[in-house]
Amino acid sequence: MEMGTETKKTIALEFRNVSLSFDERKVLSDINLTLGRGEMIFVTGLSGSGKSVLLRLAMGLERPDSGQILIEGNDLGLLDEAELLNLRSTRMGMVFQEDSLFTGLTAYDNVAFRLDEHGVSQAETDEAVKEVLQFVGLEKDAEKLPEELSGGMRRRLEIARALIGWPPVMLFDEPASGLDPLTAIQVLDLIIRARDIYGISSLYVTKKLDEIPYLATHRAKRSSDGVVIEEATSRLTAPQTNVVVLERGQVVFTGSVAEFEASSLPAVTLLTNAENGTPMSDFVTSDPWDRTRLPAERIL
Repeated sequence: MEMGTETKKTIALEFRNVSLSFDERKVLSDINLTLGRGEMIFVTGLSGSGKSVLLRLAMGLERPDSGQILIEGNDLGLLDEAELLNLRSTRMGMVFQEDSLFTGLTAYDNVAFRLDEHGVSQAETDEAVKEVLQFVGLEKDAEKLPEELSGGMRRRLEIARALIGWPPVMLFDEPASGLDPLTAIQVLDLIIRARDIYGISSLYVTKKLDEIPYLATHRAKRSSDGVVIEEATSRLTAPQTNVVVLERGQVVFTGSVAEFEASSLPAVTLLTNAENGTPMSDFVTSDPWDRTRLPAERIL
C-alpha cells in the first residue's frame, strides 16, 4: 500500500505489524507504532523486552520476519543495501547505549566520518562539523582523541556524530546511561534542543523513568540570549510526546506521559513502583506539569 503525499509529510517512522524471532524465540510480536513529525516517543520496559531490537529494526540493522517498517514513507524492506545505507546516512541518526566512537580518530574526524563517506566537499564538511561541535559544546576539543575526553564529553561527541547534517529522524538508546546527574541533564538538554530547534522526530529508549517527564515537560526556544530551555506551563505548550511500554516483545501500553503515570496496568505499575528498583527519582507527583518539581529555565 502506497502512502499519500500528506501522510508522508506527517509521519516520520512507522511500524506495521512487525514481528521478529531469533532462533525460534519471538523477540517482537505484531508491533504497530507511528512517530509523527517533531514527535518524541519514549519506549520503555524491563530488560529483555525488545527495546533495543526495536531501534535496530528502525535503522535497518535487522530485518523483520513479517510486517513493514517505513521511514518517511520509504519501506525498508523494498530497499537494496545501497539505498538503505543512503537512507540511514542522510535521513537518520542513532546514539547507541555503548561507546561506538572511533578511538583512533579525533573528535573532528569522528563527526566528519559520515560526510567523508558520502564525498561531501571539505568546505561543506568543515562548516557542518564546526556547527555541530559548537552545538554540543566541544568546539574547543575538535583535535582531541576520545581517550582524552571525559565520559560526558564522549557522550556529547556521540550525539554530535549522530546529528551531523541534522537528520529528521533520531533514535536514542539510553543516551544518558551511566552518567552522573548533572552530566545527564546536559545530555537531555542537548536532545531537547535538537528536537525543538531543528524539528527532529525521535524514538527514545530508556529505563530511567525520571527522564520521561523531564523531556516531556521541557522545551527549547530561541531568544535574544541564545537558546533557552524552559518548562512548559501546560499540556498545550508541552512538546508532542507519547510513551510506549514493551513487555516480552509486545506493545502493552501506548499513551501520554500523564496516562502512563496514572495507569494501573500491571506492566506499567511494575515499572513505576519505586520498590522494584526502577530509577524514577523525580516521579514525586502524578502531574508532570507540576512546576515545583524541576528548575524552570536555563540559557545555553
